[in-house]
Amino acid sequence: MNIYAGNLSWNLKDQDLQNLFATHGEVSSAKIVTDKFTGRSKGFGFVEMPNDDQANAAIAALNGTEVDGRNIVVNESRPKQEGGSGGGGGFKKRSFGGGGGGGGFKKGGYNKGGGGGYRDRGGYNSDY
Repeated sequence: MNIYAGNLSWNLKDQDLQNLFATHGEVSSAKIVTDKFTGRSKGFGFVEMPNDDQANAAIAALNGTEVDGRNIVVNESRPKQEGGSGGGGGFKKRSFGGGGGGGGFKKGGYNKGGGGGYRDRGGYNSDY
């Protein structure tokens, strides 16, 4: 079972997270998510436990407990939602630069008579 652990102290490392869950059963992996630019913890992580009974026991025992001065949130991880609702990822969908469609210097600018524009050196045509 994949388990989400949130509201973690920024001081915790992967090994600390693994040790926390290992008291409740076998842990196959424990990873705290870090910012890819700063390397600093984002305050949450994921723990993989192969035995669902042990994983559920760990969730029940650890959810809401205080670890390093913070009350942690522990529950079964839900799969990441793609598209639809769920916010986030907005700026990744926008196109910043390049690319086409509409307006710009290459498409005609102020030319009422069509053609022209920056590339053609058409300038201001008065073909109404």
